[in-house]
Amino acid sequence: MIDRPITLGGPPGGGKSTAGRALALRLGLTYVSVGEFFRAEGRARGMTVEEYSGFALAHPEVDERLDRRVQEFARPGHVLDGRIQGPLARRRGVAVYGFIVTARPEIRAARVAHRDGLGIEEAARRIAGREASEIARYRRLYGIDLTAESDDTTIDSSDLTPPDVVERLIGRLPGGSG
Repeated sequence: MIDRPITLGGPPGGGKSTAGRALALRLGLTYVSVGEFFRAEGRARGMTVEEYSGFALAHPEVDERLDRRVQEFARPGHVLDGRIQGPLARRRGVAVYGFIVTARPEIRAARVAHRDGLGIEEAARRIAGREASEIARYRRLYGIDLTAESDDTTIDSSDLTPPDVVERLIGRLPGGSG
C-alpha cells in the first residue's frame, strides 16, 4: 500500500504526465494534473498555454486557485502531476513520495513538437517561455525556486520508454523492486 501521495514534477516535455498516468493506472491510484486543469482554463479563455502562462504571471490568483485545487488531493491514493506540487505539499506538512521526471532539452523539445504539432525550434522556444514564466510565478507566489528545489528523486527519461520510467518510479517506492 502506498501510504503517501506521489508527486511528479519536472519541466515541460520531461515525461511526467505520461509517467504519471501510467503509474496511476498500474497502481490503481487517481491521477490529478495541474497541467490539464491549466490548459482547460486557458482554452476556456481562448488562450494557448503560453498566452495563459503570461496571463497567470499578471494574475497570481490563477496559480493560487489551481494549486489549492490540486493540493486537496495531496493524500494517499493520488498521483499529483505538477511542477511544484511536491514542494507545496511538503510546506503544508504533507509527506510525499516526490519525483522529478526530466529529459535532455533536445528530447523535451522533440516531444513537445510531436505532441503539439510544432517544429522543434518553435517547441524549444515555447518551452523556454513557459519555464521562465513558471520560475518567476512560483518564486513570487510561494518562494519556491524551481532551479534549486531538490528534495525529490530525479529520473531522466531521455533514453527510457514510458514503461521503463514507471518501473523506475515503482522501484523507488516502498515495497518497489529496484
